[in-house]
Amino acid sequence: MQRAKAVEGAVVTSTVANMMNRDHMRAFFRRAAALVAFVALLWAIHLLNWIIGYGLNPAFGLIPRHVSGLDGVIAMPLLHGSFAHLMANMPPLLVMGGLLVATTTRALLPVNAVVIGFGGGLVWLFGGSAIHIGASGLVFGWFGFLVVRGFVDRSLITLGAALVVGVLYGSILWGVLPGQPGVSWEAHLFGAIAGAVAAFLVRTHVHAPRLGDVDLD
Repeated sequence: MQRAKAVEGAVVTSTVANMMNRDHMRAFFRRAAALVAFVALLWAIHLLNWIIGYGLNPAFGLIPRHVSGLDGVIAMPLLHGSFAHLMANMPPLLVMGGLLVATTTRALLPVNAVVIGFGGGLVWLFGGSAIHIGASGLVFGWFGFLVVRGFVDRSLITLGAALVVGVLYGSILWGVLPGQPGVSWEAHLFGAIAGAVAAFLVRTHVHAPRLGDVDLD
């Protein structure tokens, strides 16, 4: 009898584990599809922008301390000044977006809301007088989130993601320094800050063992 119950319990446990794995895979593919759709949206908007002579940039770009430029807090990541500008943002956006898709089980919308809303709001309040456009602020936000989350969450997965991002793109931190013509260093700086803030405010519930003996003090 006890053996029969043990076998039954093992079957139930295996069934539940399989269902959870299927749910996680479905969620992963949904997140991956959302990333692909976002990239496609960037290209579609840029093609339209190019056709109309980049008229969307002054109309919807972020203009600091101007009410008419406040909608740029949302629109800034969607607009670019050239095909070269958009292409330059593609590799880090795909790498960091892929790491988010692979290591974050939920809460991507709140993370992006903090990065876009808080980071863009800081640019609107403190940015230089210019039209700020480009997805690089979002990329820096993801960079800040992935790195800081690794130390906040202290799981092997998130620490590994932080290590990958640091090795591949640690040099982009130079982009937060002023003095580069045509580069919105404010969007880079405030995006990274917003990403770090999101790592503390939004728990992404990564299902992985944590390193309990890591001392972060």
